[in-house]
Amino acid sequence: MSKKVKLYNAFIPLIFLILLLSLNVYFFGDDTLSGANQIALLLSAAVAAVIAYFNGYNWTKIKAGIIKNIGAAMPAMLILLLIGSLAGTWMISGVVPTMIYYGLQILHPKIFLFATVVISSLVSLATGSSWSTVATIGVALLGIGLALGFSPGLIAGAIISGAYFGDKISPLSDTTNLAPAMAGTDLFTHIRYMMITTIPSLVITLVIFLIIGFNVDLPSYKSNIDNVQNILLHNFNISPLLFIVPAVLIFIIVKKVPPLPSLLAGTLLGAIFAIIFQPHIIEQISGVSDNFFKASYIASLKSMFGSVVVITNNDTVNNLLKTGGMAGMLNTIWLIISAMVFGGVMDASGMLRAITNFIISKGKSAISLVSTTVGTCIFFNVTASDQYISIVVPGRMFKDVYKEKGFAPELLSRTLEDSGTVTSVLIPWNTCGATQAKVLGVPTLTYLPFAFFNIISPIMSIIIASIGFKIRRISKK
Repeated sequence: MSKKVKLYNAFIPLIFLILLLSLNVYFFGDDTLSGANQIALLLSAAVAAVIAYFNGYNWTKIKAGIIKNIGAAMPAMLILLLIGSLAGTWMISGVVPTMIYYGLQILHPKIFLFATVVISSLVSLATGSSWSTVATIGVALLGIGLALGFSPGLIAGAIISGAYFGDKISPLSDTTNLAPAMAGTDLFTHIRYMMITTIPSLVITLVIFLIIGFNVDLPSYKSNIDNVQNILLHNFNISPLLFIVPAVLIFIIVKKVPPLPSLLAGTLLGAIFAIIFQPHIIEQISGVSDNFFKASYIASLKSMFGSVVVITNNDTVNNLLKTGGMAGMLNTIWLIISAMVFGGVMDASGMLRAITNFIISKGKSAISLVSTTVGTCIFFNVTASDQYISIVVPGRMFKDVYKEKGFAPELLSRTLEDSGTVTSVLIPWNTCGATQAKVLGVPTLTYLPFAFFNIISPIMSIIIASIGFKIRRISKK
C-alpha cells in the first residue's frame, strides 16, 4: 500500500536533477540539449521512481503518470514539428528573406531592439500565440538583427519579451483564458487587472532596450546591410507579394483556427509560393534540373522534413538561410518527452504535492501569498516542464487559499500569468524554453539574461503586492 512521501524524500530527485544539469552546463556548455539534459531528466526520473517504489507505489501507477504527462505534451510536440516544416517552406519560398530585406531598409540599429519588442508584441497580441510569433516574424527579426551586427542572445531576448507580452494579455491566448478559469474570474476582469503589473514591466523593458540600442557601437552596420541585401536580391526573387503568406497565416489564427491546421496551411502555402516565385531555389535544393514537377516535389518535402540551406557566397548569410525542418526538432521533442517522464513520476508518486503543500503553508499576507504563488509556478515550470501545468496545478491549489484569506480571484489569475506564463520560456527543458531555443537557434541560457520582460514580470507582481497597490479583496456582500 502506498504511503505519503516525506518532504525530504520528495526533494531528493529535484536536487539530483539540479546537480546533473549544473554538471551538464559545466562540461557541455551550449550543447546540453543534444542529449545531456535528456539523460539527466531520465536519470532523475529513475531516482524518483526508486523512492516511490520504496514508499509503496507500484510501477503500473508510475507508468500511468508518465503516459498521462507525455499525452498532455503531445499537442506541443506536434506543433513543434509543424513549426519546423513551416520554417523550411518559408525559407525556400523567399518569405523570410523578403522580410529580412525590407526590414533592413526600415529598422535603424538605434531603435532595432525597441522596435523588435513592439513588433513582436503586436503580432502576438493579434494572434494570441507567442509560438507562432517567434516562428514567423521572430525568425525574420533575428535575421535582420544578425545582419545589423547584434548578438543572437540580445535579439532573441527582445523577440521573446514582445512575444510573451502579447501572449499574456491577448484575449485569443490559451493561457490568458486558462488562468482566470483556474482562479474563478472572467477573462476581461483578468486582463484589466493584469495591466497593473504588465504595463510597467513592458515600459521598463522598452526603456532598457532603447538605452542598449543608443549605446551600442556598430560601426560597419551600413556596409553589412548593403552586402546582405545585395546577396538576398541576387539569390531570391524578392517581392512584396510574398507578404501574402504571413498575412494569410495571421488572418487564419485571428479567426481562431486551431494551431495545427493553421501551421499546416502556412507550410503548404509557403511551398506553393516557393514553386511560383523561386524555381531556381527549387532546382538547387532538389538537385533536379530536367523535371520541374519532380524538383518541386522533392524540394517541398525536403524543406518540410529535413535540413536545407540556400547556398550563397557569404557564410554569414548562409547561416541565415538554413533550416532543419521537422528532423531539426527531434532533439527538442526528445527533451520534452524526457521532461514529461520526470514530471510524471514526481506527480504520480505525490512528491510534487508534498513540496507544494509545504510551500502553500507559508502564504498568509498578500505579499507572502503572491510570492508563494510565483515561486510555486516557477517550481512547476522547472519540475513539470510545462507551461499549462504551471498554471493549472497552482491555480487549483491556491484558489481556496486566496478565497479564505479574502483576496479576489483576479489577484490569483494575474499572479499565475505573471509567473507561470512568462517564466516557462526561461527554463531550457520546459516545452516553451526548448521550443523557442530551437526555433531561433539561440540556446535558452544565451537569451535568458536579455528576456527582460519575462524576468521583470514575476518581480513586478511581488513588488505591487508588497506596496498593497490595488490589491482587490472579496467584499463582505
